Amino acid sequence: GSGEDSLDRLLPHTGTHRRKSATSLSKTEPPLLRTGTRTIYTAGRPPWYDEHGAQSKEAFVIGLCGGSASGKTTVSNKIIEALDVPWVVLLSMDSFYKGLSSEEQVLAANNDYNFDHPGAFDFELLVATLRKLKQGKSVKIPVYDFTTHRRQKDWKNVYGASVIILEGIMAFADKELLQLLDMKIFVDTDSDIRLVRRLRRDITVRGRDIEGVIKQYNK
Repeated sequence: GSGEDSLDRLLPHTGTHRRKSATSLSKTEPPLLRTGTRTIYTAGRPPWYDEHGAQSKEAFVIGLCGGSASGKTTVSNKIIEALDVPWVVLLSMDSFYKGLSSEEQVLAANNDYNFDHPGAFDFELLVATLRKLKQGKSVKIPVYDFTTHRRQKDWKNVYGASVIILEGIMAFADKELLQLLDMKIFVDTDSDIRLVRRLRRDITVRGRDIEGVIKQYNK
């Protein structure tokens, strides 16, 4: 994949240890995260301190975008493993699909509803949720049922973190959402590989048939 900042810049030192003092800002020690505009030197839960000694209270948000079944979740997990930060939230855009109306339910049943379109997502809720998480606040995340195409009654509690990773096929499709991302990474995978992965996932996990998956994929 590619992005504004390459993955090797994001993960330059997988063995970064926690600092004994939050104000230890030695330039000889590697930063935790670095982009063109932000450098975080202190591991652990905010407040962090930047290279100027100023507190950086907000979480560092990484946006991962890519086609369906491109491997975004796998890349996210690799980043989490390499960063070795104690508090990380992995936020999937799949949780923010809109619940379908009766008419849209019929379209979905006939594989005529496009789930890979920006209009299928609740960006207003996603932006509000990510903004709160970035500020270190707790939030409630909807749980989307891919069988009924509706949100479940009980939502999931998620608490503030040091690093937030947002992954989704439309992670870069909303201007307000883009403003909340400190780093952007695009995951690029061959279309044939993505189709095979999507068939496996949607049939085994989401209960769809082969014809329907292929029809949706080609939209």
